[in-house]
Amino acid sequence: MSESQSHKRAKAKAAGPSGQTEKPLPGHRRLDAATRGRATEVERSGDPRKLQEAAHRLAAAGKPQRVLQVPQKDMDKAAEAMRAAGLSGTVKNMGGTKRRSVR
Repeated sequence: MSESQSHKRAKAKAAGPSGQTEKPLPGHRRLDAATRGRATEVERSGDPRKLQEAAHRLAAAGKPQRVLQVPQKDMDKAAEAMRAAGLSGTVKNMGGTKRRSVR
């Protein structure tokens, strides 16, 4: 299934002018966006299993800052998925107006 326009737009914005989208990870996986110090995953489905998979991709990226970007209604589920994966980082809504730190 191809990516939605909002998913592509969020990836491009997260990567910025100097970052990279679809950054390869070990195990034939790809990270949505990466810059020198930040890894970003965009997950729009709200499915708890897919949110956990996205959190595990963030962990495998090896970057000091980790951001999981989801629709606002799924921010609680995304924070829970990051905690379950043993990750600290940030959960952001798609518009970037709200963010939540996960310790």
